[in-house]
Amino acid sequence: MSDIAKASAPGSGALVWSPRRLLEAAGPLLALALLLIVGASMSGSFLGAENLSNVLTRSALIGIIAIGATFVITAGGLDLSVGSLSGLVAGLTIMFMNHGLPWLGSGWGLVAAGIACALFLGGCAGLLNGVMIVKGRVEAFIVTLGAMGIFRSILTWLSDGGSIALDFSLRTASRPIYYGEIAGISVPIIVFALMAIVGEVVLRRTRFGRHVAAIGSSRSVAVYSAIPVDRVRILTYVVQGLTVAVATAIYIPRLGTTTPSTGLMWELEAIAAVIIGGTRLSGGFGRIWGTVAGVLILGFISNILNLSGLVSPYLNGAFQGAIIIIAVLLQRDRSQG
Repeated sequence: MSDIAKASAPGSGALVWSPRRLLEAAGPLLALALLLIVGASMSGSFLGAENLSNVLTRSALIGIIAIGATFVITAGGLDLSVGSLSGLVAGLTIMFMNHGLPWLGSGWGLVAAGIACALFLGGCAGLLNGVMIVKGRVEAFIVTLGAMGIFRSILTWLSDGGSIALDFSLRTASRPIYYGEIAGISVPIIVFALMAIVGEVVLRRTRFGRHVAAIGSSRSVAVYSAIPVDRVRILTYVVQGLTVAVATAIYIPRLGTTTPSTGLMWELEAIAAVIIGGTRLSGGFGRIWGTVAGVLILGFISNILNLSGLVSPYLNGAFQGAIIIIAVLLQRDRSQG
């Protein structure tokens, strides 16, 4: 078991923080601070309230999904289907709400029912992925890669290659979920912040969180320690599915439609944010606050590229992919050092 996993285990001693370890832990925050300085020097509007709110609101959706991905990756798993699942959940939820309009009307009752529908679908999809991986003993990469294709194909079939649109009256009723504000702060930002706090507490302070880290560090040791390995691993995928559902429920009012391209490459952004934040891709150690920093780093990089015009925004995916590769290489070097 790794030093970090041992330190986080019940009854373990305090973790000794060397200068190098402190630098590694502060890395995402230092990178975020550097980005803010660079962005401010390149554009006077970068640190403006409107620009920061826009970046944080757009980043919140990926951030919510990345919180779930942190649990999965910390346990030594991987989920490549989150983007396709989001598109499918959006399509099915919109269809459910449109069909329920004659009975429930266009008020908050139907909007709440739509949110519940999204949570049910996301949780079931996560459960299905988890069971196939854990009980079927199939690699997570294979299961979620297959699920990614299945979810995207079903959405394309349901939309007939076009779009699935939410009824106009429902768009008005659900609009505050994405565009609303509380005390001047966007609702998606508030939801993201609350989920990040809960996720950090669960991962750091609860038995479930310690079990997740222990399983990712050494599955065999976890088994001998009487940890319910299969149940915990399945639950991490359920958590991932639920976070996808929450992000999707917030996303639907943004445009009021879903297409076969909805959620495209979201899995790349979520995984990139988790790895940038310091969670080990091999499992055993994860931190939600680091994931939050990783999400903001990706959001500000994209924003700086858009404001500066130095690089086409179509290359954002290339930057995210390169960041993942570099972050994993750095993790490997630290583990070998």
